[in-house]
Amino acid sequence: MLAVTEKLAWYVARSSGIIAWAVVTASILWGLTLSSRLVRRRGIPAWLLDLHRYLGTLSIVFTVIHMLALVADNWVYFGWRELFIPMATDWHPGATAWGIAAFYLMLAIQITSWMMRRLPRRIWHAIHLLSFPLFIGATIHGFQAGADRSNRLMQWAAFVGVTMVITIVIFRLLTFKPRRKRPSQGSASRTAAPRAAASVDSHSDGMATTSR
Repeated sequence: MLAVTEKLAWYVARSSGIIAWAVVTASILWGLTLSSRLVRRRGIPAWLLDLHRYLGTLSIVFTVIHMLALVADNWVYFGWRELFIPMATDWHPGATAWGIAAFYLMLAIQITSWMMRRLPRRIWHAIHLLSFPLFIGATIHGFQAGADRSNRLMQWAAFVGVTMVITIVIFRLLTFKPRRKRPSQGSASRTAAPRAAASVDSHSDGMATTSR
């Protein structure tokens, strides 16, 4: 019991890190599914559309738990400098740097998701595409620094997650069609004016022919 208590922070760090990666993967998969032709946007309940944003928030929660557990653990020292500055720790500095970079990308993506209605769509979309570098960085971090990287179950779970993301990305690229821009009111009125004039002219010609 004492041994479990002493290693509790380490177990929490490991489990929360795994859950954070799983939630990030689920969030990316759900976002790709909604943006592809696999799911029609019309008729989708609002809570299904909000699930993507909820998963993003949940990934931050578990990542913060992961970081706090690393600080509480006594086996490897992690202070605030080691948590937020890449290459600042002596314990797997490269792998830790991948995790820190992924965390910063996660914050940028989620903050702009909360502010989506206040941002131009192009800016929001460009930042949202950072989900792919986030997924890559988090996956590399888990494989290089994770204590469970040699576990066969974890290996298969990671393989399935990566394969699903790659498959849906390829499907999304193959079925992608750019949206057609709707004509503005000004251009629509300019287009309608010649048509109306032509209609009036033809109508006048017809009346003139009849009168003759």
